[in-house]
Parts: sequence; C-alpha cells; structure tokens
Amino acid sequence: MMQNSKDSDKIADNFETNIKELRSRIDDIDQNILNLISERFVEVQKVVALKKRHNIPVFHPAREEDLISKLRKEAQTKSMDPDFIEELYRVILRNSRLHQTVEMKQQGVRQGAKVLIVGGYGQMGSYFAWFFSTSGYEVRILSENNWSEAQSLCIDIDLVLISVPINVTCETIRRISPYLSESTLLADLTSIKTAQLNEMLISHKGPVLGLHPLFGPTCPTLDKQIIAVTPGRSPKQCQWLIDQLILWGAIVVNSNAQDHDEIMDIVQGLRHFATFCFGQFLSKKRVELHRTLEFSSPIYRLEMGMVGRLFAQDSSLYAEIVFATPQRREMLKDFVISLNEQLTMLDTNDKNLFIERFNQTAKWFGPFSEQALRESTFIINKLIERF
Repeated sequence: MMQNSKDSDKIADNFETNIKELRSRIDDIDQNILNLISERFVEVQKVVALKKRHNIPVFHPAREEDLISKLRKEAQTKSMDPDFIEELYRVILRNSRLHQTVEMKQQGVRQGAKVLIVGGYGQMGSYFAWFFSTSGYEVRILSENNWSEAQSLCIDIDLVLISVPINVTCETIRRISPYLSESTLLADLTSIKTAQLNEMLISHKGPVLGLHPLFGPTCPTLDKQIIAVTPGRSPKQCQWLIDQLILWGAIVVNSNAQDHDEIMDIVQGLRHFATFCFGQFLSKKRVELHRTLEFSSPIYRLEMGMVGRLFAQDSSLYAEIVFATPQRREMLKDFVISLNEQLTMLDTNDKNLFIERFNQTAKWFGPFSEQALRESTFIINKLIERF
C-alpha cells in the first residue's frame, strides 16, 4: 500500500526532529570531550611543574604502557575496539609528552655551565647548541673558521662536545684536548665509537663519554629519541650530561664501544648500503618510478619512500657511514657475496630451494615476524590515511 503525501511529510518531520536531537546530543558529548582533554592538559601542566622541581624525566614507559593496557581492557568491556582506543590515547599521551618536553628543554641540570660545541655550525652541532642554550647553559661554538680562538674558548669550560664528520673526529679530539682542564667533560656525537672513544681516553685525562644520537637534526624534540651512550672515564662526573639528555625526553641506551659499532654495522652500514644498491639498480634499469607508484601497494610506496629518502640527503655523509671502518667494509662484502649465492637458484629455476631458504630464515626471525607484521600494518594504514 502506498503512503499518501501527509504520511510522508509526517515521517520526514519525525526524522528531522530526531536527527537534530541526536546531533545536538553528539555535539554536547564532543564539547564534553574537549573540556575533559583541556582539564587533562591542566593536570599535565601540574605534573610538568613537579617534574621540573625534581629534575624527573618526561617519559615514563612503564606508566604509559600500564595505562594503555588498562584502557584496552576497559574498551573490551564496553564492546569497543581496543586498537582504536589505544591509537586515540597514544596521540593524547604523545601530545602530553611534547608539551612536557617543550617545558623541560628550558630546564638545565647544571644551568650556567659552559658548553663548547666543536662543529657547532653544522646541522647536529647547531641542533644541540639550541637545546643547551634554551636550557640555561652558556654555549660557545668552535669551527675551523675560528680555530685560532680555541684556547680562549676552552677557558673554564665544563663540557666540550665534538660534532664533526667521522673522518676528522679523532684529529679534532687531538687538536682540542691540550686546551682542556682535567675537570672538563669531553664527549662526541659520532656514529662510530671504538676509535673515537679510545682517542678521547688517550688525549684527555678528564671525564670522557661517547654519545651517538640515533636520529637526525630535524626532530623538533628529543621525545623518545634514542641516544646510545658508551662510558669512557669518570662516570659520576659524566652523569649530569646523561641526566640532561633524559630530562629533554631522550631514551638512553648504554653499550660498550665495540658492541655499539658491531650493531651499527647492521643498523646503519648494511641498511644504508643495501638501500644504495637497490636505488642504483633501479637507476641503471631506468625504471619509471612515477609509473610504478601508480600501480604500487602501500608497502611498495613505503619502501620506495625510504629509498628516495636516502638519495635526498648528503652523499658524503653516507659515504662516511658506509665506509666507516675496515670491519664494516668486510661485512658489506659478505653481504654482496651472499647475493651472488642466489644466482644458481635463479638460473635453475629452483623454487623448492627458495622455499627452503625462506622457511629457514622465517624460523630464524621467530616471534619478531609477528611483531613486524603488526607494526608495519599500523604504518601502512597510516600511510593510506595520509595519501
């Protein structure tokens, strides 16, 4: 039976009335959410003030993970997607940390201490110069252009931070060390630690500390950024610098110099070299990148993003990283040899051998494969949302 026009109008009127009521209620809820987030921010500011008074680090991993676990469980009891709640609160927590970090960058463990950054006009050197200066330190800069002032710049200096290319780090340490008192803390920011740390220990009689920031100088804050620390000499006299990095939001990972360099052979050397080889191969084949991206899956776009990122940066910087040590170069030669081992498999079309090697490698990766699948899926989904 067909409805007459009066019935249709009545149904339409009811819909409009109901939808307005529902939307008004949703608007009220949204306003309440904003109010609660604002209230939370006020409480965060109180936490910041308390942490500043006691020089407590911004990031508390256990506290955050406990909160996320609790919220995931509560989400399930309310028939909500726990992944959605976790993602929502990760954003809120990161925002809170960033606000705290901005406040904490103005807090110095030894405010008024004198810091000399050798190479302070370079990207990483100027990056740390900014952090120290905004935290109440007296920052001095030494470069090749004003090296004649080196001795005067080192007068009463508390920290000398070496931030120069790998290939001139040891020479720079030898040049600056005669001007340092035994109370001066000497540290470096080089991505190779064994030779540089040994040189500092030989050239300088005072406290020594090796640092390696595992991030670039474009990060707006040190929130959850990793800095490798390799102890050298007089750890008690070095602790204030480590405390300062933590106060800025960094995560400190301790290691001896040899272990650090062996791990960096993989994390930096092999990764950058393999990316270089992949990009060079695409270039030699004259692959039409934009055409491939038209047909690309999100994971391919992500991989190409990392390849393109490498070639958008300074070639001499990456050359120093790849060719850093004889040990690293030997490992990279082993990598090239391992690629040649796959030729026979391809020549003979041996799919069974491929499957055998694949399964052996998957077994070696173990539980990490599942973790990698979850993490990469999260990144891919974010990439899809963004582009």
